[in-house]
Order: sequence, then structure tokens, then C-alpha cells
Amino acid sequence: QVQLVESGGGLVEPGGSLRLSCAASGFTFGSYAMRWYRQAPGKERELVAAIGSTYDYTNYADSVKGRFTISRDNAKNTVYLQMNSLKSEDTAVYYCNAIRNMIQYWGQGTQVTVSS
Repeated sequence: QVQLVESGGGLVEPGGSLRLSCAASGFTFGSYAMRWYRQAPGKERELVAAIGSTYDYTNYADSVKGRFTISRDNAKNTVYLQMNSLKSEDTAVYYCNAIRNMIQYWGQGTQVTVSS
């Protein structure tokens, strides 16, 4: 059974940091590129960051460049999103995504709220 389980979300003040984790199981994690998406209320889901299956690339949305860092540990079947200098506009549900060719898996999401 494929599972992607996100954790690490919560309430943080502007300027603060959070580290999201996504634990994968039920598929060959090291063969899949991993992505983090987010969806704010009333907005479409957007791609935040991506990392290749063998750590060969990372990509970021312009809105998070220099503040967010995506990483993965293939030995632990886990992908991370380190989020620094958080802004109110980063408030959203964050989703973990695994993709290989036409196959995709999604997590259930974790809420991140940036507010004072």
C-alpha cells in the first residue's frame, strides 16, 4: 500500500521557520522524483519545490527561492522541506508528491499557518 505521510506543519510567526517531512512507503522511493506543492484557500495548487530521484536537481518556485530548501534521504524514504523567513503568504496546506513517468502519488497534506 502506497503511503506518503506529511508532518511538521503548524502555526508560526512571520520570519519563523518550519521543517516539513514526508515519509514514503509502498513504492521504490529512490526511483521517484519528489515534489512539494501547496494550496492556499481559494487558490490553485502550486508547485513549491522539486528534487530529482538521485539528488541530481532541485527546482523552486520564484516565490520561495532563497528561503526554502528541499532535500531527501533515500535511506530513510523521506523528503524534507526546510522553510525559513516565513511570510503570511506562505500559509497553505502543503502536499508531498512522488512522480515517475506517468505515475503520481500524493500525501494527505499538512497545514502551515504563518500569523502573528
